[in-house]
Amino acid sequence: CNPGRRGGRSREQHQSWTDDLPLCQMCGVGTAPNCVYGPDGKGTQSHTNEDGHLRFRGEDGCFLYGVFNGYDGSRVASFASQCLTAELLLGQLNSSHTDNDVRRILTQAFDVVEKSYFETIDDALAEKANLSNYLPPHNENVSFHHSSQSQKVQDRLKELEQEVSGGATAVVALILNNKLYIANVGTNRALLCKSSSDGQNQVLQIGRPHSTDNEDELQRLAALGVDSARVRQAGQIAGQSSTRRLGDYPVKFNYNEIDLLSAAKTRPIIAEPEIHGSQSLDSVTGFLLLMSEGLINALESAHGPEQANQEIVAMVAAELAQQSSLEAAAQSVVDRIKRLHHDVYVSGRQRATYCSRHEDMTLLIRTLNYTLADGALTPTQGGRIYPVSVPYSNSQSTSKTSVTLSLVMPSQGTLTNGTNTASTLEEGTPTPGQSPTATLQSTNTQTQSSSSSSGDGSLFRQRGSQAAQPDETGRVPPYVDFSQFYRLWGSDHSDVMFAPL
Repeated sequence: CNPGRRGGRSREQHQSWTDDLPLCQMCGVGTAPNCVYGPDGKGTQSHTNEDGHLRFRGEDGCFLYGVFNGYDGSRVASFASQCLTAELLLGQLNSSHTDNDVRRILTQAFDVVEKSYFETIDDALAEKANLSNYLPPHNENVSFHHSSQSQKVQDRLKELEQEVSGGATAVVALILNNKLYIANVGTNRALLCKSSSDGQNQVLQIGRPHSTDNEDELQRLAALGVDSARVRQAGQIAGQSSTRRLGDYPVKFNYNEIDLLSAAKTRPIIAEPEIHGSQSLDSVTGFLLLMSEGLINALESAHGPEQANQEIVAMVAAELAQQSSLEAAAQSVVDRIKRLHHDVYVSGRQRATYCSRHEDMTLLIRTLNYTLADGALTPTQGGRIYPVSVPYSNSQSTSKTSVTLSLVMPSQGTLTNGTNTASTLEEGTPTPGQSPTATLQSTNTQTQSSSSSSGDGSLFRQRGSQAAQPDETGRVPPYVDFSQFYRLWGSDHSDVMFAPL
């Protein structure tokens, strides 16, 4: 095949190209399928997992990562992950490219993905148009002698409608010349956590979601003639909160039949990526997170949106401190969010009404000179970083919101990516009564949602400003007071006689 031009080729060919690319070993991915809870709290999956992801290492110091949130099927997410890889990692990028070159190549790649996908459904569209002519009101002169024949046509039309429907949102990270570029289409999220030598961890959300409450997107739609106030009030366009998407043929080509979009002068829902970068990764220690909308929504449904970024970074840091595998760390975080979401639902608390279901969840973690735990050693041997506590506040977030991580640190620097990298925090073996801390600061490039949290489901319960310290025996005293329980038990069971064993 000719790697210079791949538009319109089959999905199988895309698969054969990307299969030979090496996976990045500095990356881990965790996933969980969608879930709908019943009255008894048990969950059932309502459809197959529609998310997708990619994590490849190319030539010339190039790395490509992506998380795709599919809907109405996984076809677009699957196609996009394969086609984007073919459009970016088969010789199109090299170390001599400037920032403008990279941004242009990224934009062109998304354009090729969109056009190539629509070419793959041409036959289905043609068959759909042909069959539609045999049914009223398209042709009232045509009648079927048998109702079964009419039913077959209607069933086939439903199949074709499903085949041409569906879309995906995408967040893609490209690292070239040790510089980071983020390309975003839709409502997934990218977070960059950078640790400094003094223990300050800055969390940066790169870009804003292309959603119905994004002021820039509303202005873009208004310029096309769309009533942006109605869009904001509706909160969704054709069942999705995104204003930029890959695929979704019915919305892209039949927008004039959609009430909210009918006044648009041209196609209002687009697949053009918003590109951020480059950001130098030289001397950066930390990690990059790419998350699907389903993961973000599950956490925000359970705890409110105010501290979602800080919470997920704290969870990732805690798991990286305990896991010796990036894959295990990513999966543990996803499982943790899934349990939190479920627990809030069954609790019956105020936010339970927001947690009756969640969509597919995907989390991709890419470490940046970050020291992983050594699972073979115990804490006293200095092999792992063990989180002691992560105080958490539900107060409204500001541009500098701090979450304190109290960590037991390894006694010495550990091997990371082939180099001896010292810990970013104070070194030395911790002694009883001492626990170095790292402060996590968050800088958001977007305005957080104004909806408030009920304050009843915070991930990390506040236990005072200081973490509990071990006593002389090395044990941490309990931080839950059961005295009231024992008093109530005693008053209710004062007449109960217990026979000696």
